[in-house]
Amino acid sequence: MPDHVSSVKYRPLTPEEIETLAGRGCTSADWGLVEVAAGFRPERVRNTLFGGVVRLGANGGTLTDEAGIEKTCGIDGASIFACSIGSDVRIANIGVHIARYDIGDGACIENVGTIETRPDATFGNGVEIEVLNEGGGREVALFDRLDSQFAHLLCLHRYRAGLAEKLRGFAKAESARARHSHGRIGAGARIRHTKCIVDVNVGPHAVIDGAALLSNGSVLSSQQAPTRIGCDVQAESFIIAEGSKVAGGAIIGKSFIGQGCQIGRQFSSEGSLFFANCEGFHGEACSVFAGPYTVTHHKSTLLIAGWFSFYNAGSGTNQSNHLYKLGPVHEGKLERGCKTGSFSYMMWPCRVGPFSVVLGKHSRTFDTSDFPFSYLEATPSGRCLMTPGFNFTTVGTVRDAAKWPARDRRKGPKRDRITFDVFSPLTVGRMIRGSEKMKELLDNTDRNIDLVNMNGADVKRILLRTGQKFYRSAIGMYLLDKVLARAEVLLERPELPLSEAFAVAEGAVYDEQWVDIGGQMMPRKRLDDLCAAVVEGRIADLDAMNRELDAVLQAYSADEWAWIREAYATVFGKRLDDLTIGDTVELADELLKTRQKFLKLVLNDASKEFDNVIRTGFGQDGTADDVAADFEAVRGNYDGNKFVREMENELVALNARVEKYKQAVAAR
Repeated sequence: MPDHVSSVKYRPLTPEEIETLAGRGCTSADWGLVEVAAGFRPERVRNTLFGGVVRLGANGGTLTDEAGIEKTCGIDGASIFACSIGSDVRIANIGVHIARYDIGDGACIENVGTIETRPDATFGNGVEIEVLNEGGGREVALFDRLDSQFAHLLCLHRYRAGLAEKLRGFAKAESARARHSHGRIGAGARIRHTKCIVDVNVGPHAVIDGAALLSNGSVLSSQQAPTRIGCDVQAESFIIAEGSKVAGGAIIGKSFIGQGCQIGRQFSSEGSLFFANCEGFHGEACSVFAGPYTVTHHKSTLLIAGWFSFYNAGSGTNQSNHLYKLGPVHEGKLERGCKTGSFSYMMWPCRVGPFSVVLGKHSRTFDTSDFPFSYLEATPSGRCLMTPGFNFTTVGTVRDAAKWPARDRRKGPKRDRITFDVFSPLTVGRMIRGSEKMKELLDNTDRNIDLVNMNGADVKRILLRTGQKFYRSAIGMYLLDKVLARAEVLLERPELPLSEAFAVAEGAVYDEQWVDIGGQMMPRKRLDDLCAAVVEGRIADLDAMNRELDAVLQAYSADEWAWIREAYATVFGKRLDDLTIGDTVELADELLKTRQKFLKLVLNDASKEFDNVIRTGFGQDGTADDVAADFEAVRGNYDGNKFVREMENELVALNARVEKYKQAVAAR
């Protein structure tokens, strides 16, 4: 039972109270089973049937609903079976009954058909869903504390002997704790105009308004991050996490909706996981692993058997996981930051590298994981034509870096661990490998050959050099910026040796390979050590696993620097320990030059939004002279654009930063 029940003392009804209740249309087969707390007022209860053991709290107060209407607490027109009801609760107009529920203080339940819990309910915990592979083999069990890292490891790391078994044990233990014969409606929750709620826990301050059916699930909620379930929602075998909103006729089946998500406008989800800050409107998802910030807003969009994160689906996006041979057994992976254009199509299996754009209908398998920031366009025959690195200098990619942290809707404890960095050992390491592959192809390919193939994707030979150039710029900009940031410690501590500024922190882990685990980036060695600890029993439960993942997240910066030291030596041919103060000045100048070139390309991309062709249709019913005036009135101009100003200010700030550093070095 919840705390409010165990901490309150109850007493039997007095004969006078029973008489008052009966006089107001209330009945019970055994009034001796009805107990009340101090402050109970029988005149606040009418037309109510009591069955089984029922406990009633104080009810002398009032509640104010979202419309600002004040209503008296109490019970009016209900059948209550085996329930504990907290203080200052309002229950009115219950069509069938409320059975086997513990209802928290200040809750309000109005105009509801049925709310009931059946014996041994688990409230969505323990439900196994066939995520990513619709044919099975990657099942993930739902539980209240599920996070994207746990789900990623259980779903995708079936090749690690013993890991899945251990993780399933953790999930089973969590589910066992959820099993109960009584459901919970938390303090301050609001439920109204809802037809049927069966075996559903409702968290504190949740709002359920107009739902059609909620069955075998949990609506996690808190005062800091209330969860809302809106009109005509049908949800079965589900968990919806804190701060999320599911509304607009959404249909949810065997799915997990993580913290800060928004689902609605007839969206359908079956067998899918949505983690922090995902959005799903209009379309449908089937067996989808939607990592943080997966967004699909449009009708005719089907996401099926795919792994996504920081993803934006264009209208009509769809995939095929069925080749009409052995069933729907294929799966695809779009790594963090990808976008798909309108009516893009991919035939699984495919794997797309981070921050890439997919255009057209792809009917061939390809793997571009070592070529991030690429454009992948389908040819008329369905082959993938890749332009490596082309997405690196686009406005959209630069905006992405800033928008995701700003759009984090989660409040309170955040279960999913998220590394937001666009440029990181993961993406930069991929670019280093991609550059090496392009150089090898360029060196070994006949000049008369127009197209070369890399893991199923075609690339124009003449673009291999351009791709290397894009990657060289991105790699250099990242490494130089991080090294300068370390050297800038000397501005505050001029007595510090440069070697100490470049030192690796104690406990930092180096691995050339980095991985993205449900939105959290880490060295592969960190992951291997964690998984080994789970398999060997040194991490024995979910709490211990969460502590270790939290520690890995805290170590990100130290691990990143350990990687940067080695990568710098590989890329520039000189170890950081061999740099002099004078070298760092040259490094700062090189960073400024590289960043200037990059921002020039980004601003050039932004300027295309103000070309004459973009003004087509403006100045309706006016003259040619009115086109520019209308465009500027609606869109503004290039010089005044917020993004353009931010980029220009960034360049000014970098100039000042470099100059300040050079002056400090000169003064040493």
